[in-house]
Amino acid sequence: MSVMPDFLENAIDLHVHSAPDVDHRRYNDLELAQEAERAGMAAILIKSHQNSTVERAWLVSKVVTGIKVFGGLVLNETVGGLNVAAVKLALAMGAKEIWMPTRSALNHRLYHGESGGITVLDSDGALLPAAQAIVEAVASTSCILSTGHLSPKEAVVLIHEAKRRGVRKVLITHPEWAPTFYPFEQQKELAQLGNVWFERCFVSTTHLCGSVPFPVIEQAIIEAGVGTTVLSTDLGQPQTPPPAEGLRLYAERLRGSGFSADHIHQMMCINPAHLLS
Repeated sequence: MSVMPDFLENAIDLHVHSAPDVDHRRYNDLELAQEAERAGMAAILIKSHQNSTVERAWLVSKVVTGIKVFGGLVLNETVGGLNVAAVKLALAMGAKEIWMPTRSALNHRLYHGESGGITVLDSDGALLPAAQAIVEAVASTSCILSTGHLSPKEAVVLIHEAKRRGVRKVLITHPEWAPTFYPFEQQKELAQLGNVWFERCFVSTTHLCGSVPFPVIEQAIIEAGVGTTVLSTDLGQPQTPPPAEGLRLYAERLRGSGFSADHIHQMMCINPAHLLS
């Protein structure tokens, strides 16, 4: 694995996958943390589509002490969907991010031609009571609320309710990916709310996630702003680069497109550090 360039010292990846998982992963939790530590990163946030990673992150932190390791909870069917009790437990145990449904989202299922799925809206287009309760629970903490694989229509309702209830950190998950695509103008409008950031994932540029052209991500950063962008990898798959290497490759590509070292440092170090408090 390549060592990070100076401007990426203390980089943070808010979106990495590791084992144990039903999907095959390149590293287990310990190996992932050790690799990130060797690369000179400051922190990682482990994500699982199936269960809480809060407890796993806590244990890894006791073994790998040169890097901060955080976890969160994705509200898929395996944890009961929009499960307020599960959210409150995760928050009490130190969750740094609560994701709305991903693979269990109605929007995700529709895109992949699958049946069923969870939505956060009722038949009138209003936020469901369970989703409202989750927003309220997150608002009482410094935790990040992420949109997961909700449709932009659903997410916008969620985001405005989060703003109204005082959620300080809303992270829109890979807005360049086809199932969760947000037009540039919509991203600019949401960026003006003051509590919204955009997580632009390296994996979206790979064959696994539709091979999103880099110019799409680059233009989105320009339109919505460096100050509201977080660059993560969403890596951990055995057929993609190791997460720390993915961050380095991501940075190199953006440097080649004209983004300054300071801009990339902000998007890979400063902005995610702010979201983690």
